[in-house]
Amino acid sequence: MISSTLRRRGLGATLLLVLPALVLLPTAAEAHHLVHLLHLQPSPLSGLISGLAHPVLGPDHLLFLLALSLVGLRHRIGWMLALLATGLGGSALGLILPGLPAAEALVSFTLVVVALVLIAGWDRRLLLPAIGLHGYVLSATVLGWTPAPIAAYLAGLLVSQGLLLLVALGLLRHAATAIAAPTRQTMAAVLLGLGAAWTWSALVG
Repeated sequence: MISSTLRRRGLGATLLLVLPALVLLPTAAEAHHLVHLLHLQPSPLSGLISGLAHPVLGPDHLLFLLALSLVGLRHRIGWMLALLATGLGGSALGLILPGLPAAEALVSFTLVVVALVLIAGWDRRLLLPAIGLHGYVLSATVLGWTPAPIAAYLAGLLVSQGLLLLVALGLLRHAATAIAAPTRQTMAAVLLGLGAAWTWSALVG
């Protein structure tokens, strides 16, 4: 009975990580923003809404955040806060120095990086520039906006990413005893495959 419960928890943790990617796979690594989808005019309210919604609408970004929660199982909450701060710093850099070549392909490749942190024990500090790159790309949608909508957008991003990480981390920690090494390797292998496929798609698309 206990082993059956643990297996179900392990399966639930796996689905938590990979289901968003499988559902949103046709959109590959495209970045979607609610302001564009709904044709809203830039304003503090629309900026906030777009920032809150983006992590759910961008499959590569959503999957990366969920994967970070797997890494976070072994580290203090301060590590997750450092990641969020680095992502926000990347967004600020993108507003100052936009136009990084092949940025979308590099964002997709960050899934490969986080997979190798999980599988091969790569240095977790590699995830700092990785989430900074995500933040950089997320800033592209607000280029040319006035300061108030930009500030609201960044605040929305920070809140939504923080909540998503905390919820995912809480659920995964609850099922941590069921996430055996083979299950973690399966999760990481899915990440690696999706990251490689999306990187190739971004490069040739």
